[in-house]
Amino acid sequence: MNLVSAFAASVKKQPGKIALYWGESEFTYANLFGQSCAVAADLSLKFGVKPGDRVGLWLKNRPEFVTAVFGILGAGAVLVPINNFLKPDEVNYILSDGGIDVLITEEELAVHGPALLAARPQLKIFKAEDFPAELKTQNSKFKTCSRSEHDLAVIIYTSGTTGRPKGAMLSHGNLLHNVESCRIVLETVNLDRVAVLLPLFHSYMITVGMFLPLLVGGTMVLVKSLNQPRQILRELCARQATILPAIPHLYRTLTASPMPIKLPFRVCISGSAPLPVQVLKDFEAKFGIPLIEGYGLSEASPVVAKNPIHGVRKAGSIGLPVPHVEMGIQDESGNSLGVNEIGEICVRGGNVMLGYWNNQEETARAIRNGWLLTGDVGYRDADGYYYITDRKKDMLLVNGINVYPREIEEIICQFPGVKEAAVIGVPDIRKGEQPIAFVAADDGQTIEEKALLQFVRGRLADYKVPKHVVFMPALPRNAAGKILKTTLRQYPLD
Repeated sequence: MNLVSAFAASVKKQPGKIALYWGESEFTYANLFGQSCAVAADLSLKFGVKPGDRVGLWLKNRPEFVTAVFGILGAGAVLVPINNFLKPDEVNYILSDGGIDVLITEEELAVHGPALLAARPQLKIFKAEDFPAELKTQNSKFKTCSRSEHDLAVIIYTSGTTGRPKGAMLSHGNLLHNVESCRIVLETVNLDRVAVLLPLFHSYMITVGMFLPLLVGGTMVLVKSLNQPRQILRELCARQATILPAIPHLYRTLTASPMPIKLPFRVCISGSAPLPVQVLKDFEAKFGIPLIEGYGLSEASPVVAKNPIHGVRKAGSIGLPVPHVEMGIQDESGNSLGVNEIGEICVRGGNVMLGYWNNQEETARAIRNGWLLTGDVGYRDADGYYYITDRKKDMLLVNGINVYPREIEEIICQFPGVKEAAVIGVPDIRKGEQPIAFVAADDGQTIEEKALLQFVRGRLADYKVPKHVVFMPALPRNAAGKILKTTLRQYPLD
């Protein structure tokens, strides 16, 4: 079994069913599979792609993203999705590191072709606008390449928020394993329609937004009008999307909207950034739809934990391990820690990556005794629910005491008028480090620093209270919606 054969099984069961909506356009399973096979044939016969070759995919959200993915895999090649917000120098790093000689892109991004070719002259560019609609007569005997579950399928380059991106190697089996875990925990069936408005190059959307619906025989609702929030909702309501994966900001916006809105979803999922407890409570109270906070990372294909749809959903928790995945809390020496003991969150299971591409040193750092070390600090409560206190590298030492920015951020977000907050540590001669808060206010709101700090001081130990608050119109984020603390650390402070 591999990802292509799993998709082919869905096609065989219901070739005429709508697999993807894109604005007013509709694509059946037969449509998508036919074009995928045609793309695979062109990659193999026209571009010389061989099994195991890496093929870059630098596309914005559009139907051709799907056919490109299965076309690349059908040719036996390895998919390397590339963030479409990256600049040419950043793309060139991935092309060079991944040894990528064929890049699938589109007209809008192809304007950067000369810059890419200057750095990698052997690069061949295949534009989505040139995709064949179906297999050409001369290619009619082409058969997709057979791959095993152990073969490398996708290399996901991590966001690079903590340094140069590393390529997490995911096999066909890794991804199929995670799709099955998500199918169970989200109770996904072929009647489900998954809303896709986050970038498909992101590991979560590849697994949950694309592979999950297509492999269970469901439907993707690929949103076309991303610049108009009302139109997004109109599209999702018109297509009766049932599952919405999104970032906390969207749920905050929906909750704050004065307009009466009836949403079609049976479940909503929040990821990419911590979901403030108050937003979760307000959203569920207003809409009566379960809002599930979960957790994952590219190295785990990527879903690791989710709060359950039924039963107890604990605000502030990332939930329970998804089926067939183990989680644990370990200390620096790899010893397992008990209930409520803070340590590094570790993951084990068939979803864990093969390693980092051409980087044995980083692989050895990331995987210890079969456990993936996530780099996230947290704990497990008595009921088995997991909580993140922070990234290991974001932890502060104030007077020798551990301080976790997430805790401070949650309190700041409870202050009236605060839209979002991020806390970093800055060096302090006397205390070692001091927390500094960056805050964005709701539109039209003005927040007084003194009042905010007094609010925090009333709820946290004095050594946790930020030394200073920097107010910004909006906090910097990457394409996946994560706040870029690396950017905030470079902010000039008085």
